[in-house]
Amino acid sequence: MIVRQFIQWLRTASAGDRADATSALARAYLYSDLSPDDRAAAEGAMLMLLDDPSPLVRRALADVFAASQAAPPAVVYALAGDQPEIASTILERSPLLVDADLVDHVATGSPAIQAAIASRFGLPRAVAAAVAEVGTAHACLVLIENPDADVVSFSLDRIVERHGHLAAIREALADRADLPAATRQAMLAKLSATLADFVAAREWLEDDRARRIAKEACERATVALAAQVAGDEIRPLIRHLCASGQLTAGLVLRAVLCGNTRLFEEALAELSGLTLARVSAIVHDRGGGSFRALYHKAGLPPSLYPAFREVIEAMQASGFVGDVDGATRLKRRMIERVLTRCADAALGDIEPLMTLLRRFATEAAREEARLFCDEIAAESVAAPVQRLAAA
Repeated sequence: MIVRQFIQWLRTASAGDRADATSALARAYLYSDLSPDDRAAAEGAMLMLLDDPSPLVRRALADVFAASQAAPPAVVYALAGDQPEIASTILERSPLLVDADLVDHVATGSPAIQAAIASRFGLPRAVAAAVAEVGTAHACLVLIENPDADVVSFSLDRIVERHGHLAAIREALADRADLPAATRQAMLAKLSATLADFVAAREWLEDDRARRIAKEACERATVALAAQVAGDEIRPLIRHLCASGQLTAGLVLRAVLCGNTRLFEEALAELSGLTLARVSAIVHDRGGGSFRALYHKAGLPPSLYPAFREVIEAMQASGFVGDVDGATRLKRRMIERVLTRCADAALGDIEPLMTLLRRFATEAAREEARLFCDEIAAESVAAPVQRLAAA
């Protein structure tokens, strides 16, 4: 009887009054001890209210039912398909929606809908993957920043691939402690490409030169990253570099000229198909007879072989670098030795190799100069403090 009177009253009430009454009816449905007949009548009335022309009424239903397990499913499903301002409340919180429902709304919904789903507590892996695959940049950012979302590395890679050119996405990803090394490297590559496009578009540098500088910066950062990652992450990083076409002879040469033998040996093992133990034994073999065969089996260009051979001999003579810091920067003396040996050797056309080595030598010299200046600056700051302490 009360529900019938309520329905009659709705015809003349204002939108605000209808919204207040709808909210009261929805709470009564959830929390009052209604008879089965009254409960059925109340649900029927709320189904009718889904057609109310005022969004205030439908929003009142969404606010009450959003987080309730006892809400009438038909009402919840209908509200999930309402306009974004109403549907977002349901899609963000309702426990009645299953993964398939959420994936469907991600695929067909507006940016606001995608962002609401991405912010759900305990977001399942399949739904997170859907957001990563088709979600807007904002939805992906919400997903990355959601600590309760189950986001696997494949989804993170897809976000980098689609939105890695955006600084906000890169910063949010960089803050994640669980970000794999391969994904971090993909971010580096995306950043270098974005910067190259930016510089070339403004004609600050020629396109080819801008891309070469960006590529070298990416390789430098990649070697530094490889020197710092855990042992079980280095091979996935190498495979990512292979798959993306970044594991070039120049990158491998840079790694060994930095003394990063771990990256060097893992790269040779991946390229040659030999075990890491076998590759390591060949690299450390002072006889050096097997290194040429390993080098060619890895598919590296013959023109760069003299440089690799000289570096291996130099490292065997002086010892292999073991510290992380030392494996991130080019070794100037080693590069100069390789340059001298290659220039003195009676070889064919080695000008491309010499050009690459000269660039490495210039980079190493500039890095040494920067470090030297930093040390002087640090000493000049520390000296007054020491004098004050002595006084």
